[in-house]
Amino acid sequence: MRRLLLFSLIVFTGIVFIGRLSYLQIYKADSYSLYDDNAIRPVYDYPKRGFVYDRNGKLLVSNQPSYDVMVIPREVEPLDTVEFCELLKIDKERFIKTYKKARRYSPRLPSVFVSHLSKEDYAVLQEKMRKFRGFYIQKRSLRQYETSIGANVLGFIAEANRSIIKKNPYYKLGDLIGKQGVELSYENELRGTKGIKFIQKDRFNRDIGAYKGGALDTIPEPGKDITISIDSDLQEYGELLMQNKRGGIVAIEPKSGEILSLVSAPSYNPNLLVGRARSRNYTRLNNDTISRPLIDRGLLRMHEPGSPFKALVALAALQEHAITPETTIYCSGAYNYGGRRPMGCHCGTGRRNLIKGIEQSCNSYFANAFRKTIDMYDKPTKGMDVWSEHIKSFGLGNYLGYDLPIGKKGNIPDGDYYNKWYPGFRWGATTVISNAIGQGEVLVTPIQLANMTAAIANRGFYYTPHIIKDIKGDAIDRKFTEPKYTSIDKAFFEPVIQGLHDVYNKGTASFLKVPGIDICGKTGTAENFTKIDSVRTQLTDHSIFIAFAPKDNPKIAIAVFVENGYYGARWAGRITSLMIEKYLKREVTLKYMEKMVLEKSLEEEYAKPYSGKPFRINY
Repeated sequence: MRRLLLFSLIVFTGIVFIGRLSYLQIYKADSYSLYDDNAIRPVYDYPKRGFVYDRNGKLLVSNQPSYDVMVIPREVEPLDTVEFCELLKIDKERFIKTYKKARRYSPRLPSVFVSHLSKEDYAVLQEKMRKFRGFYIQKRSLRQYETSIGANVLGFIAEANRSIIKKNPYYKLGDLIGKQGVELSYENELRGTKGIKFIQKDRFNRDIGAYKGGALDTIPEPGKDITISIDSDLQEYGELLMQNKRGGIVAIEPKSGEILSLVSAPSYNPNLLVGRARSRNYTRLNNDTISRPLIDRGLLRMHEPGSPFKALVALAALQEHAITPETTIYCSGAYNYGGRRPMGCHCGTGRRNLIKGIEQSCNSYFANAFRKTIDMYDKPTKGMDVWSEHIKSFGLGNYLGYDLPIGKKGNIPDGDYYNKWYPGFRWGATTVISNAIGQGEVLVTPIQLANMTAAIANRGFYYTPHIIKDIKGDAIDRKFTEPKYTSIDKAFFEPVIQGLHDVYNKGTASFLKVPGIDICGKTGTAENFTKIDSVRTQLTDHSIFIAFAPKDNPKIAIAVFVENGYYGARWAGRITSLMIEKYLKREVTLKYMEKMVLEKSLEEEYAKPYSGKPFRINY
């Protein structure tokens, strides 16, 4: 019996071993990886990252050589740390900290020990690398910005963190990846594909040559060059005009949706985020909680649109037949409703039709138009829903779907919004009348304002705003070439556009005319409140302006926002006229206006006690 038990145990053990070996060789044969073989060292060959050009073919971003010192912890042998640290220009404390970090990542896989050596440091170190076992130098390329502008548009590259590496196995520790701007949006196109060489090692851990004669090695594929839609001359001019001011400028080509300029002020030189000083400079920029140069105000700054919004209020009212272009009201200098405090108006007194109402920015006219639109329906909830859908058809209240990695939705309220806001209260059009003049609960970003302006310029449609113009060897996303139509009939745009044209000819922006260019525009002044010691305090108004030109066959639509810039025409309006002339004429003749803007600083405004508080981004 014992003999039979022993025999059975031996047979069972043999079957288990045979089964396990069969499973490993037949079903799990693919589990073997060269990357896990201790006798093979993978070495990556990094590709040239794609260049970035502006719409006129001007080179904005290229590459420069860089050298990283890599470490494989298990191969490190005792070394003269003092000499090594002197060569790398680091202290012993950092040496120990970096080595421990690399070992925690992987004892047998390479990781970056010191990055971004200069050519001079590389030349000195290369001669002595044989003395430091376990360390080697890997060549790669860094970005070289051929311009000092457009940091918010171009973005930057930095090391991929562990979260990115975990999500995407293409990236390894020390790999560079696009962060912000087009570097992030078009990372897959710009980065190319890494090549790899497998180096065979002997039993003494010495390199003895290419594994299998290099049969498994691959060569790197360079990244694709891209052309972006930005006009770098216009971008540079916009950043110049916005010196010593805070705000944003967004200019769009109406017929294509291409973004011509995306200015965020204050900004920074993109070259600050290149090389070994990148981390230190990024920390300094990020810690500037007053100027906040890393925030793209053109995409993230949400604010009340003010009077430019009246153009959409008019279009919604026309579409719902609540008014006609000939509808007139008498303005007494204020709009009185429901026994409440009157809504003041700065247009004087007299009768106003639609065109005159836009020209003079009459609050009373648009309060009436808004109220009539809502009151077309039995219930204000339904009226607000209809009104909201018309406004949203211009791209407001939602992400526009552009190809930059950040943005805000803004807010366009509907009936349900106010049902929640006023539970158990019979609200109506007069309750929310502030929406009629672009205040109340309406919030927009500058890029949404610019896109809204492009849709008006096109008489009822727009293209999704985008920064890409061309990808070498590839096509851009089809969504950027397909028009999106608003809910407003084309015929209703003409009287509104005529009113916007009169704003420049004889209205609130008549002193901003540009010789030889027919411009349609609208001034805007947004109230600016904050809390100081728990008290709601009114600050200096924000200056807003929208415009497009020429009136017929428009080539540029633009929105300008200047924080604490007083009334709309004062600074935003002047900047708008200068930008339009610069783009259409390629020169500026309004020298007196240019001088005024360039010499004006709002730093005193921002230096007031309340201005030290962070502005509202509405995250």
